[in-house]
Amino acid sequence: MVTGATSGIGEATALGLALQGATIIVVGRNSQKGTMVVENIKSNAGNSSVKFMHADLSSQKDIHRLSEQFKSNYQRLDVLVNNAGGKFLSRQETVDGYEMTFALNHLAYFLLTNLLIDPLKASDNARIINVSSGAHSGCSKINFDDLQFKKGYIGKKAYEHSKLANILFTYELARRLQGTGITVNAVHPGGVITNFCKNNGWISWAKHVTAHLIARNLVGPTEGAKTSVYLATSPDVEGVSGKYFSNLKAIRSSHASYDEDAARRLWDVSLELTGLPRTF
Repeated sequence: MVTGATSGIGEATALGLALQGATIIVVGRNSQKGTMVVENIKSNAGNSSVKFMHADLSSQKDIHRLSEQFKSNYQRLDVLVNNAGGKFLSRQETVDGYEMTFALNHLAYFLLTNLLIDPLKASDNARIINVSSGAHSGCSKINFDDLQFKKGYIGKKAYEHSKLANILFTYELARRLQGTGITVNAVHPGGVITNFCKNNGWISWAKHVTAHLIARNLVGPTEGAKTSVYLATSPDVEGVSGKYFSNLKAIRSSHASYDEDAARRLWDVSLELTGLPRTF
């Protein structure tokens, strides 16, 4: 299953996995676009086992529905790629009343992964890949006093905050899954030229692309998806868990991302915000 797979890195990841013969679940919020992407992947990969499942991952109701739909059709899940995300210049709230960046980029990963934990356990050596970003290093700590960014919202800071949350979640989940055969790793895909940031208008998108051009680290979606595909399929990383990868290699993430107390607190808060029982 690849979320946010109707464009950009997600679509390239789904295609990369389909080329290796996997059964693919493409998750997106636009059914018409999703159907087109599925047909394109089938054609380009020569793989008919590609399905679309609709979900707006900013909605916890939709995430629950997605997990139930999956479990009613499949007994196991070998790979989960949490890829869907966004960056927003102005503060927005989800249908659940949470700040959009934190909800979509972190809570969606947290909730969907926990709801799919049984089919992941039913697989032999399942793998979870959480797409984060090098932008996480711009955040020195999780702001537990204002997780919803109600005070002084800045889109860039909210995004960095959510990407740090991705890595803290990855490391905490890896600790909790020790002995289960499930691995979980985080990914920095690099500066990828996609539709990312176009929701904020052309000027914002142009600034996003220009920043990566100046840094000389801009790549296309296929290149950006390589590390996710590698983590999902390569025997080289079998049993490797709780790491942060970039360019097919495990690297150090920021100092703040190794704060185990913050990771446990974030886990507990996330349970509360998603309504999951403490047993998760």
